Amino acid sequence: MATTKSETDELAAQIEAIKSEMQNISATMGRIAEKGMHRAQDKAVETKESAEEAIKQNPLQAIAIAAGLGLLIGILTRR
Repeated sequence: MATTKSETDELAAQIEAIKSEMQNISATMGRIAEKGMHRAQDKAVETKESAEEAIKQNPLQAIAIAAGLGLLIGILTRR
């Protein structure tokens, strides 16, 4: 089955359209991922600041929690 020049040109145009659309999709996904990364970074900074504030307000409790976690991790890693 032989293809004509017009069919070949039409296929080439469709391939170019698909390539262009894939590039647009890729760029859009990149922007979405970048926005998500910025949101995650903002949330991490907010959580860090919140933790620092909690430690400043309750330093003895923070020390007790840290010591308890250290002990627990030490016990679990021995096994």
